[in-house]
Amino acid sequence: MDGIVLLKEDHKTVEKLFKQFEKAGDNAHAEKRKIADKVIEELTTHTWIEEKIFYPAAREAAPDTKDHVLESIEEHHVVLWMLSELKDLDAADERFDAKMTVLIENVRHHVEEEEKDWFPDVRKAMGRNRLTELGEQMEEAKRKAPGEPLAVPSAKS
Repeated sequence: MDGIVLLKEDHKTVEKLFKQFEKAGDNAHAEKRKIADKVIEELTTHTWIEEKIFYPAAREAAPDTKDHVLESIEEHHVVLWMLSELKDLDAADERFDAKMTVLIENVRHHVEEEEKDWFPDVRKAMGRNRLTELGEQMEEAKRKAPGEPLAVPSAKS
């Protein structure tokens, strides 16, 4: 699978979870906890493969997108810390929904920038064969990704 297609599929998966969360009732704490746990898992894995494989390759292939990569890493930093806080927060806590809402807003902004502003440049710079190779590497790396958000490199920087 093409690396950009793989990342877009991840984006779609997370967006579906966001919509489920937004549709859950105010007192659907157990359902929201389950959705949040899946979001934590998906986003931790996604940020891991982006930072370990995709971003370095994209930066090498399209050096003029360096600023986008750096901004994305900072966005990951914020998201990963929010994920780590959500991980241990009771779904009935009054801050849970607010924290999840801010997370959703941040991730949607990040996804929009990647898909509209950055991915087309990276696709042009890399070409199909390199993107397919990256997709295979990222698929393999998903199996080795940590479950802990703060284990992703950008969480520490």
